[in-house]
Amino acid sequence: MSAETPAAAPGQFTHRRQQFRAWRGTRPFWAGLFVLLGGVPIMYFPYAHLQFGHLTLAMATTAGAGSLIIGVLLIVLGVSLWFQKHVRTFAGVAAILLALVSIPVSNFGGFVLGFLLSLIGGAMAVAWAPGATEQPEPAAEAAGDVPGAAPDKGDTAGYAPLPGQGADTVSTNDLSGTSPANGANGRHSAG
Repeated sequence: MSAETPAAAPGQFTHRRQQFRAWRGTRPFWAGLFVLLGGVPIMYFPYAHLQFGHLTLAMATTAGAGSLIIGVLLIVLGVSLWFQKHVRTFAGVAAILLALVSIPVSNFGGFVLGFLLSLIGGAMAVAWAPGATEQPEPAAEAAGDVPGAAPDKGDTAGYAPLPGQGADTVSTNDLSGTSPANGANGRHSAG
């Protein structure tokens, strides 16, 4: 390869990965994943039969149906966090409550593993906030403009005065009551 070799166009895998990354960034993805993964051990362990050599250990409890319901609800909440981000607060609080209920109902919350995953995922869902959209930077108007440089005081070419900036204009649109043009300082403008 030489320095003049053009860059290869991104392949299908790279394009799909970037699409997934953009999708993941607009929703509480990790919170949903933690809640979903927390539901699996809560749902699985009450019905599991563990084999230790020739010894079979049945984990079945009398609250097996409750464990199944809690596990399925946590999985549904995790998926709903992915596809319906507006329910994040409800789903997060519900996941935290279901994780707490799983401690006495489902083998100490799926041997504490499911409890911790659901609790952390629920807290992440409640704390998640959508990011602000990026605003494009305005382009420089003239080729000679230097970004960040202040214009000369005497040079007003290309710069329009701001509303109310001139010495002979009085702003009548200021409704705050604290404008120096009307002599008010805002202390007695509450009524």
